[in-house]
Amino acid sequence: MATSPFILAHDLGTTGNKASLFDAQGSLVGSAFAGYPTAYPQPNWAEQEPDDWWRAVCQATRQLLAQSGVVPGEIAAVSFSGQMMGCVALGRDGNPLRSCIIWADQRAQPQAGYLAQVCGAAEVYRRTGHRVSPAYSAPKILWLRDRQPDLFAAAACFLQPKDYAVYRLTGTLATDYSDASGTLLFDLEGHRWHRPFLDALGLDEERLPRLYASDAVVGRVTTGAAAATGLAAGTPVVIGGGDGACASAGAGVIEPGAAYCSVGSSAWVSVSSLAPVLDPQERSFTFHHLHPQRYSPMGTMQAAGGARDWAWRLLQTPGQELDAAAAEVAPGAGGVLFLPYLLGERSPHWDPLARAAWLGMAMPTDRPTLARAVLEGVALNLRLILDGLRAQVAGIRAIRLIGGGSQSQLWRQILAGCFGLPVHTLALQSEATVWGAAVAGGVAVGLYDWQMAAAQARIVETTHPDPAHAAVYDELVTVFADAYTALAPLYARLAQIRGQT
Repeated sequence: MATSPFILAHDLGTTGNKASLFDAQGSLVGSAFAGYPTAYPQPNWAEQEPDDWWRAVCQATRQLLAQSGVVPGEIAAVSFSGQMMGCVALGRDGNPLRSCIIWADQRAQPQAGYLAQVCGAAEVYRRTGHRVSPAYSAPKILWLRDRQPDLFAAAACFLQPKDYAVYRLTGTLATDYSDASGTLLFDLEGHRWHRPFLDALGLDEERLPRLYASDAVVGRVTTGAAAATGLAAGTPVVIGGGDGACASAGAGVIEPGAAYCSVGSSAWVSVSSLAPVLDPQERSFTFHHLHPQRYSPMGTMQAAGGARDWAWRLLQTPGQELDAAAAEVAPGAGGVLFLPYLLGERSPHWDPLARAAWLGMAMPTDRPTLARAVLEGVALNLRLILDGLRAQVAGIRAIRLIGGGSQSQLWRQILAGCFGLPVHTLALQSEATVWGAAVAGGVAVGLYDWQMAAAQARIVETTHPDPAHAAVYDELVTVFADAYTALAPLYARLAQIRGQT
């Protein structure tokens, strides 16, 4: 039977909720997962049911308590990570009025344009750290006002996904700085809702949740929530943060200049800083960090592991076999270049019309060459993101690597060469995000400190750049950037053709 305090952390992701228990030393005790579906009712729409999240939180909690043997009374705090940039319209009776419009939804393009017009696109970037996009929460709220006005009028509050779970546990309407920074309504430096934007858009601050640092106890488990989850009533609940912010902390990226790269279906590079980083070219954006005095400047690309999976299916070769063959191809893939824009692109180009391409193919081009070009194309785009961050942030000397892509030795070598920096593989991979949420919870109740995040993000392998390979990639990255510039005028024309067929 457990005798020491534990932190229960939830990661409310896109495919399901992972619940994990960590002990007082930060060691993982166990995890449980409960999934839920995503609905795509129309093109560019993506929705989930908030009550599905709550069922997953309850199911995963009960399963984890049963398999771990941890006594509910020994849980010192419950904390959260969650998918960001959603829109839960909560009615005055405390029930959701409709499905949540999640981060992947792009329907609010007209509303994003309106927001840029009335608030000023440059001012939005300067104040919130983000470019205007329909992916963020504010355009989705405006979509509800425009397209479902009765529902909009009935909404008492607009919440993020993890904040809905916190509400179900505690009855508290709250959010943290990191999730608030994904709304386009949050003053990054002032740590408050930005009144001029709210006034310009005609939105009421009273219908937004109260703001807290990520390491704040915002309530306690109610009697009803205890019955549903198996937790002890009165257990402190910590607001936690958005999944990107939690991943930063979970990767041990706390002190300024520390940086990491996550390579999953998508990929991003992020660094810790003491202030928001505003890139003159707006290639990167800035979320608030999990740490209350830190920020997370970053750049995200759309298709990374997703591009690899697509190419491996297309090339019809078993993954390990193709990986081994691609490793035999020299850096530069014989002059074959891959632009990984299968889902358009965010950083550094912000072009939803961009499309993928292999360039430089000839009769001798084979599958291993095409495969290596795909891995290099993803790495080269991440290099452009990193270059944008390095132009603004000093002291980036190594990159911590998390996500499924870190399991590929070849990809680690390519990334080290493209970055020209050592790449550190961490012991925590799939658990990095939920560990970040646990850190916030542990800090809130005095069980952990922020230094523990870096201490637990143990480096298990370092891949150093090969100088000869780095020289090849230094030359190739300029060709890669020029290839996008050359093709960009054609993307709009191709989009018109797609619309006509």
